[in-house]
Amino acid sequence: MAKSKKLRSDGRLFNVINSTVLVLVALICVYPLLYVFFVACSDGVPLSRGQVTFLPKGFQLESFRYIFDNPRFNVGQGLLNSFVYTLFGTLFALLITYITAFVLSRKRFVHRNWIMTVFVITWVFDAGIIPQYIIYSGLKFVDNPLVMIIPGAINTQFLLITRTFLQGIPDELEEAAVIDGANDWQIMTHVFLPLSPTILATVGTFYAVSIWNQYLIPQIYLKTDALKTIQQVLKSVVITDGASGTTFRNVVVGDVTLNQQNLKSAAIFITMLPIICVYPFVQKYFKKGILLGSVKG
Repeated sequence: MAKSKKLRSDGRLFNVINSTVLVLVALICVYPLLYVFFVACSDGVPLSRGQVTFLPKGFQLESFRYIFDNPRFNVGQGLLNSFVYTLFGTLFALLITYITAFVLSRKRFVHRNWIMTVFVITWVFDAGIIPQYIIYSGLKFVDNPLVMIIPGAINTQFLLITRTFLQGIPDELEEAAVIDGANDWQIMTHVFLPLSPTILATVGTFYAVSIWNQYLIPQIYLKTDALKTIQQVLKSVVITDGASGTTFRNVVVGDVTLNQQNLKSAAIFITMLPIICVYPFVQKYFKKGILLGSVKG
């Protein structure tokens, strides 16, 4: 009895320590986001004096309004472009990745192993930016929004995770569907797809974050201002001009003073917020999807 009580006491102590550590880790992760938001919401005068350590001083939201309303930055168009690229890029990538993973996970497909090897080789060895630019230019992807959707439709890492997940689905389900007269397409859509929301949510989140945060590809291939992403807009806001040494001058809106720190922080927060809002909707699938997709990896 005494031993049982000691074990329960040790278990409670472990749970308390574990919960405390997780809360501290969560606070460490959330702190940068909150700090950027509080800096963006502070008045520029106490901010320039170094009086803002965490909580905002002279709370205001004019910095966000100024960033959105200033045509020089074109933040609204950048957000819209990034949203469109992320939405259609993620849907297209999920479609192609899932179909490919389904084919490569079927044992009756005799060429699955060497095709998977080709995918892995392209993942490990990268030809570089110049050969990529030559190929993309030949395919008319320069200054074409499709460059954000089509070339990245299959990520080998995400393909491996999806393929491993599909390999874990019992073969008996497929055999039963074949006996009932189902073809491959019907097996994939009516048997495997209803069992795959976890892996689709997980891999879809990876794709969405990757496309939203993409900077190099749009910076190289998207030259027209109307096609630029929010990351390119953020670069024009946050990185200072070489000639003047500053992106902004201090701005007075009503009784509020806005300086560089206000406006840069506001731009950064605006860029981070949309993709952060995605996580609460897929969080319940996220851990399970990663574990199921890595059991046989």
